[in-house]
Amino acid sequence: MKRILALCAIAAAVVGVTAASAAVTTNDKQTIPFSVFVPCANGGAGESVDGTIELHTVITSTVNGNNVSGKVHFQPQGGSLVGSVTGDKYQPTGVTQDHFKGSLQNGQYTETFVNNFRIIGQGPGNNFLVHEVFHITINANGDVTVEHDRVSVDCK
Repeated sequence: MKRILALCAIAAAVVGVTAASAAVTTNDKQTIPFSVFVPCANGGAGESVDGTIELHTVITSTVNGNNVSGKVHFQPQGGSLVGSVTGDKYQPTGVTQDHFKGSLQNGQYTETFVNNFRIIGQGPGNNFLVHEVFHITINANGDVTVEHDRVSVDCK
């Protein structure tokens, strides 16, 4: 299963890359609808926080010989989020990045994903913080030799 996920990531990186073009970069900023439940909001009773986020996205993929590599970067750069019960305003912050490298010849693959997702509220005690680090290494035999996934969720 893990190898399938890894190969899907490689295939996604290769989309749009031909032998004639070694690198592809997408740099975009979009306003997207967004909703998240913040359990520490509303005096600890929680509330849905809804609105829009200005999301900056950079995606780079490179094919070099029989190797593919890439980086994905997501970063909110503003937004308009409001608590559904309290009417408190919230600000999205953080950075999500993914780096991958794989062989198109033998299936070796590594990927590291780091997510720092934060919804910062007005006043104390309603900041929602998510941090995740995921890493996987697959050798040429298709064996997962390293797999690590650590997630923390906190309200402050």
